[in-house]
Amino acid sequence: MAISGRIHSTESCATVDGPGIRFLVFMQGCLMRCLYCHNRDTWDTDTGREVTVAELMPELLSYRPFMQASGGGITVSGGEPLLQLPFVTELFEACKAQGLHTCLDTNGFVHHHDAVLDRLLNSTDLVLLDLKHIRDEQHIPLTQVSNRFALGLARYLAERGQAMWIRHVVVPGWSDDEHDIDALGRFVASLGPAVEKVELLPYHNLGSHKWASFGQAYPLAGLMPPGTEKMVALKAIMERHHPIVSV
Repeated sequence: MAISGRIHSTESCATVDGPGIRFLVFMQGCLMRCLYCHNRDTWDTDTGREVTVAELMPELLSYRPFMQASGGGITVSGGEPLLQLPFVTELFEACKAQGLHTCLDTNGFVHHHDAVLDRLLNSTDLVLLDLKHIRDEQHIPLTQVSNRFALGLARYLAERGQAMWIRHVVVPGWSDDEHDIDALGRFVASLGPAVEKVELLPYHNLGSHKWASFGQAYPLAGLMPPGTEKMVALKAIMERHHPIVSV
């Protein structure tokens, strides 16, 4: 019986979720409850469009010339892709059979590092790992879960030599403290050469309207994105620990 997955949506020509032009699949379902989530509509695990890999591949492959000409490929994001690990594994294996670069965009909230996870990682060329906060006492109120799972996955990926980009959203008043960024940089440095790049992403509120559709107030209403000067300063701190940092 074919494995099916629940997807929220797809994007055909993404350019900021991995190298090159990418076909982006947003999976449905997430267990984190980030205060600044811009994909609030991906939280529910029981909604979304149910598809099989065989049904998704023709749409994906129609963009192969653009992906391959730009050094791109497919990125699976969410929501959280690791909640639908069997489907994503089958999808990535099908993509590798077609010669496509595969990228997993994850918040790292996975409890087990086992053969099932390894099978997915064996077909994954790049992991985009979003580290929300280096201090758990700040991570928990920001996301409602501990950071030990994400940090544990980072260490596991480093042990495997799995290529990864570390991503950190800079949220004013929450995840923009210079001492915390320095601590995050030290952690990144401890992971070694598996980390190819660090991305400091400025907070934005572009998804705040989605909260209203669920009858919820946006938790960070009125919060402004960090200024250029702040982002440049944090970039300089991170560059003490890794040579390639983008903002």
